[in-house]
Amino acid sequence: MAEPLPPTRPRFPGSGLAKGLAVTLRTMTKKTVTEQYPDVQPDLPPRTRGVIGLFEENCTVCMLCARECPDWCIYIDSHKETVPAAAPGGRERSRNVLDRFAIDFSLCMYCGICIEVCPFDALFWSPEFEYAETDIRELTHERDKLREWMWTVPAPPALDPRAEEPKEIAAAHKTAEKLAAAQVTEAAQDELSEPPAKPEPPKSSEAGGGTP
Repeated sequence: MAEPLPPTRPRFPGSGLAKGLAVTLRTMTKKTVTEQYPDVQPDLPPRTRGVIGLFEENCTVCMLCARECPDWCIYIDSHKETVPAAAPGGRERSRNVLDRFAIDFSLCMYCGICIEVCPFDALFWSPEFEYAETDIRELTHERDKLREWMWTVPAPPALDPRAEEPKEIAAAHKTAEKLAAAQVTEAAQDELSEPPAKPEPPKSSEAGGGTP
């Protein structure tokens, strides 16, 4: 047998309207926090995922970003060039040259996988977000446009002064100290190996050089 429902509290006519008006009155007394965009630009965090910038000099055309992109919105074209040998008798080598790097932001879902998997720090987040277009085809940014976004990328945060020095910088400092010590040692050895200077003959007090 079904259990009886608990008794409900009686509702007075107009109670719902009164609650709604109470919420409206509380909201009217609070200060508004609406930002008048675009007259007032929003204060975004420095690592906002706005648009992706390309640092072309670091790109090695490894294609890792294009392969890992879940939306397939990165388009890369390249060709190979033969680099002559650096020294006589050496072997020639080939390298990839970037021809095209484009990102279709109409497909991008801003997951950031391409930036995380890039092993050479060629892709960066920019907080810029004002790049809407009236034509969807204009949302495919070629490498020149991606290079322009690179100048809007904020500088990385400063390191903690209590943190350890990065290994790369520590190794560079040690190498510089060794080179400086080697130069000092070499200069000291050169001074010791120089022959002593011969004494100059005494000069005569008179022009003729004769004795009085």
